[in-house]
Amino acid sequence: MKSIKYINCSKLLFAILCVWLCILNAVSAAKIDEIETAFGLNHNHLKKLHRGEIVSFKITEETQKELALGLAMYLDAPPTKLVSFFKKGDLAMVDPDVVSFHEILFKSNSNPFEKFMFTSDQMGEARKLLEVTADDEFNLSAEEIKSFTALKNKLAKKRDTDLIAAVSKHYQKILLKRLQGYQIQGLTGVESYARKEKAANPAEELRIAASSSKLLNSFSSDLQKLWLNYPTPLPTDTEEYYSWFNRNIDNRPTAIISHRLLFSSDTGSIILSRQFYVGHTYNSSQFILSCLPYRHGSIVFYTHQVSTDRVTGVGKKLKHSMGRKQMKKQMIVNLNGLRSRIQSSSSEK
Repeated sequence: MKSIKYINCSKLLFAILCVWLCILNAVSAAKIDEIETAFGLNHNHLKKLHRGEIVSFKITEETQKELALGLAMYLDAPPTKLVSFFKKGDLAMVDPDVVSFHEILFKSNSNPFEKFMFTSDQMGEARKLLEVTADDEFNLSAEEIKSFTALKNKLAKKRDTDLIAAVSKHYQKILLKRLQGYQIQGLTGVESYARKEKAANPAEELRIAASSSKLLNSFSSDLQKLWLNYPTPLPTDTEEYYSWFNRNIDNRPTAIISHRLLFSSDTGSIILSRQFYVGHTYNSSQFILSCLPYRHGSIVFYTHQVSTDRVTGVGKKLKHSMGRKQMKKQMIVNLNGLRSRIQSSSSEK
């Protein structure tokens, strides 16, 4: 009789598991359908995903400065694998143009940016900072520009090595202040960039990117509000990370400070990432990765919104088109790198 009870219990547990899996599949399928509708995806796109292709979809660009695009791919791994990757790093880790990547740990009193140093080959960059004015060559506030002017006067007779060290250290302090401003006040603490005419406002650009994201809203409107109103208490199933990295853009060193949130549940995972400070070339960036269970793996939806002054003015239509093509190329590199990393980590276990 005990064995019969054990068998019946096993069957009951198996039946419950089957029902639960059906519910999860139904929920994730509903989300996928909702996202497909929001971005105009169809069954032809799904066929391409089944073949391992990366498909693109349009995203409305909300401002004249914004470049926006979406990609999707099938990943032969569960959503939890994606979250595991982003617990250790960022898309910057699969970007070949990233020179160095650093997680920011708040366990010591040392400046987390102390490894951002201009090299002797970058003397020109250091000297340009001492001559910086309100334009788009560097992303600095009016106060930060004044601080470099004051530093220039102190370094008038210094040797090149001393000049590089002093400029690097001063820039590290600016990066730290940028980080602290965002940590304490969120987007409200992000200072504008001085320009010849109207200042660039990365905080407002990131607010627009977050509030207009159909992908984020489809996944969770509550998470969208949290992202907009950060810093607020995070749900127990949400984790956050800060990082900075040095990226080679136009053959120039570029300090970038990033914040990301990771949310994971039985029905899917989502990664939110914003670059709230970028040294030059573009003002701000937001990418979102949503990973939903599908067949034996997941479908990954990836949207990227970048704001830059360089696509405005004369020829803006052509500038947007070229900018979008360049961004798509980089996004595909990111997704292929991400898929390669995740699948290689799965095969090792």
